[in-house]
Amino acid sequence: MSSFFTIPGSQKKRKRTGAPEEPKKRLASSKTSSKTSTKPNGPTKKKVERDESISGSDSEDDNDSNVPSNPSDLEEADESDDQGETAAERRLRLAERYLENIKEHVDEAGFDAADIDRDLIAERLQEDVAETKGRVYRQLHTELAFGKADQIQFRSNSKTVTSTAACAPYFYTATKDMYLQRWRTQDLPHQQYPQVTKRKSKKAPAPPRRQPQLVSWIKGNFTKSKDKDYKRHTGQILAVAASPDGKFVVTGGQDRRIIVHDADTLKPIRVLTHHRDAVTGLAFRRGTNQLYSCSKDRTVKVWSLDEMAYIETLFGHQDEIADIDALAQERCVSVGARDRTARLWKVMEETQLVFRGGAVDKKPHPGINPRSLLHEGSMDRIAMIDDDLFVTGSDNGAIALWSAQKKKPVYIEPIAHGIDPPLDPSEISADQNPKPEDVPNPTPRWITALKTIPYSDIVLSGSWDGTIRVWRLTEDKRKIEPVAILGAPGDKSPRKANGTSDGTREMREIPGIINDIDIFERGERGLDGLCIVAVFGNEHRLGRWKVCKPVRNGGVIFEVPRVQAAANDTSKEESSSGSVEES
Repeated sequence: MSSFFTIPGSQKKRKRTGAPEEPKKRLASSKTSSKTSTKPNGPTKKKVERDESISGSDSEDDNDSNVPSNPSDLEEADESDDQGETAAERRLRLAERYLENIKEHVDEAGFDAADIDRDLIAERLQEDVAETKGRVYRQLHTELAFGKADQIQFRSNSKTVTSTAACAPYFYTATKDMYLQRWRTQDLPHQQYPQVTKRKSKKAPAPPRRQPQLVSWIKGNFTKSKDKDYKRHTGQILAVAASPDGKFVVTGGQDRRIIVHDADTLKPIRVLTHHRDAVTGLAFRRGTNQLYSCSKDRTVKVWSLDEMAYIETLFGHQDEIADIDALAQERCVSVGARDRTARLWKVMEETQLVFRGGAVDKKPHPGINPRSLLHEGSMDRIAMIDDDLFVTGSDNGAIALWSAQKKKPVYIEPIAHGIDPPLDPSEISADQNPKPEDVPNPTPRWITALKTIPYSDIVLSGSWDGTIRVWRLTEDKRKIEPVAILGAPGDKSPRKANGTSDGTREMREIPGIINDIDIFERGERGLDGLCIVAVFGNEHRLGRWKVCKPVRNGGVIFEVPRVQAAANDTSKEESSSGSVEES
């Protein structure tokens, strides 16, 4: 008695009998035939079977225009179609059908298949590979029109704003009087949803809102410091960070607490109290909910917010840690203030690389105390460019570029934000006629804020000179060069590094000390430009070493368009002005 394993191979295949039918009839016959047994009556020749499969493929080509769009219908059609074709032929047929569907969608959207292949596939794969390797792969200084940036300033009715964190389209600010605020940025003109009305209104449409909207806020209480069940801050909030998935907002403060909030409602979820001193910095690992925190207790701690659990502690700094940053790989960098070291922590290997500051610039600078340039008093800011390069900012006004391959800085930019004007002799001396030589030399302005666009060549820095300086990393990755100045004082347009002006939008000086900067990109992969959020106050975020003139604390937003979008805007303005002149 023959079985399935003993019958010839030609009888195992299901073959189609009769002439080809219409698609609906074939579907119906396939459903009925699946219910009944379809055993072959007897062996047939392979040559006849091949001829029948070829004729079946011809019938399929004739009926491709009636292919059902429903996935279930496709499955049923495939079940009936695979009766006369091999697995390889079926894969080829489905691939061709998939490409035809893509071409139809592309033609409807008005794109070219070559552009889709180049932009959405090739570039995305290159970026993913470069990011996994941790290398710079984006050259943005030529793609962003900093000269066409739009400045929007907002106020916060609170004390000094110490930190900010962005998660598009929202950003969060923290203050010294324990406010955590959630803001929503303006929508770009093409991102606004059209209003559906029954009849047309005679009034002109309202202009788009420029000022950011305060959505919600939450405040701590100084008097609750002894209440262990209190889930808010009882001291100054010094740091804030937003998770990449937009679920959590984390704050750290002088009360040694790290509080995890719900990003939408700002409701406290969990209070973490492992640090023994003030929490000065927070950073999320890119694309995950793994959190790094640094503190004045000279430790770096690693947390997992998915489990709301503490992981481990990293030791090594000899002074309080002032700032921390991280990217995609499981590592972070931190600066130890007056121990004048930057450390790269490899969490998985449980190792660290130590980079020592010290000699900065031996060139003579007239009118500046050379002692303030030779050595840092404190390394206060740090930001990662990629997994091997990072920059630091010091209180001697220098920005240093570091590489993981060298212990010393690759490049140092001294006096990045200029120097303070000399003091009046009568303000620093009790003598009636003080001598000019008794007046101390002017000192450079500290680097109080530092931020990079990850895996790109753009670096932003801030101080109390009223501007945000834009720097670019050179192609050989050995130097940083100035690109533009945002918020130039006394100028109606952004200035380039050489002092020239090429914009038409009004710019105002940023009052106070810029304590923090954050960035998010508009549109998919930054196709609509860049949004820069900077917060300022009349005091430094960690103390009162420098107090500026009385200002209302708040922040400033710079909307930087892409070069192509800015060119289109200017061409529209020129065409409209030309039409007016002709009329």
